Amino acid sequence: MNTLFISLSALMVAMVAGLTLSPNGADQPENQPMETSIYDFKMKDIDGKDVDFSTYKGKKLLLVNVASKCGYTPQYADLQELNEKYGDKVTILAFPANNFGGQEPGTHEDIKSFCTENYGVTFQLFEKISVKGVDKHPLYRWLSDKNLNGWNNTEPSWNFCKYFVNENGKLVKFFPSSTKPMDAEILALINA
Repeated sequence: MNTLFISLSALMVAMVAGLTLSPNGADQPENQPMETSIYDFKMKDIDGKDVDFSTYKGKKLLLVNVASKCGYTPQYADLQELNEKYGDKVTILAFPANNFGGQEPGTHEDIKSFCTENYGVTFQLFEKISVKGVDKHPLYRWLSDKNLNGWNNTEPSWNFCKYFVNENGKLVKFFPSSTKPMDAEILALINA
């Protein structure tokens, strides 16, 4: 009886949130195709241009949820340094998000301006998305659901969490906000 009640409760929550429950238990927005690989995603960059993730095949990726008004915001400088020193070996993908303490309230123009004027950012910035909660973007569902990525269930706990994807499109490591972009473990993955 408890199992039936829990299942019905989960179904009702999903229906209220406009989600469907797939056979493997992962929820997703209705009529949204299930991405099985990181290369299946298509998103808009900070300028509103379409980016097809299939163009990243064969490249190592570091995906980071970012914010302009956070204690970790100075990591933009570290990300830029990483991009300048190792951009031939890893592609940095930054996703502004306002999920934590309202620390990314700006428009896309505000965000881009802040990043370029204060940190000289030249790595790939995307449009602002949600990285947790009911409205979590499908990319972050893939990154934080082991049924989709193969092993990881950790979603961002704050701004500047990092996900490392190898050149074969496999998610290999999650790093918390406190791990700096130039950390020895990140550099080891880049140089492996």
